[in-house]
Amino acid sequence: MDWLSHISQINWLAVLLAFVSSMVIGFVWYMPAVLGRKWMQAIGKTEDDLKNIEGGAGIWVPMMVAAAVTSILVAVLISALDLNTFLAGGFFALILALVFRAGGHVIHNGFAGRPWAVTLIDSGHDIVAMTVAGAIIGAMQ
Repeated sequence: MDWLSHISQINWLAVLLAFVSSMVIGFVWYMPAVLGRKWMQAIGKTEDDLKNIEGGAGIWVPMMVAAAVTSILVAVLISALDLNTFLAGGFFALILALVFRAGGHVIHNGFAGRPWAVTLIDSGHDIVAMTVAGAIIGAMQ
C-alpha cells in the first residue's frame, strides 16, 4: 500500500480548501434558483418536504464526512502520482469523478428507475466539485 504512505506528504490546507469548495459548490448547485427546483421536481419533492425532513445533523454529518474523505483520498492519489499543477490535479479528479461518481449515479439511478434529470444534476455536481477540488490540491501540491 505504497500510495497510502503519501498521506504524510499532502497539503492539509489544500485538503481543507478542496473540502470547503465542495460544500460551496453543492450549496450553490442545489439552490432553487440554480438547479434545486429541477432536482426537487425530478425527485418528486418540494422545498417544504426537504425543510421538514427528519434527521437533522444525521443527514449532514455523513455527507460532510464523505466529502472530507474524498478530498483526502484525492490529495493522497495526486501526491502519489506527483501531479503538482492546477491542470494536472483537476484533470485527474475529473477522470475520477466521471468514472466513479457519475458512473455510480448512472448505474444506481438507472436500476432505481429515477429520472435522467436526477442523474445529470447529481453527476454534474460531483464532476464540478471533484474537478475543482483536484485542481486546488494539484496547484498546492
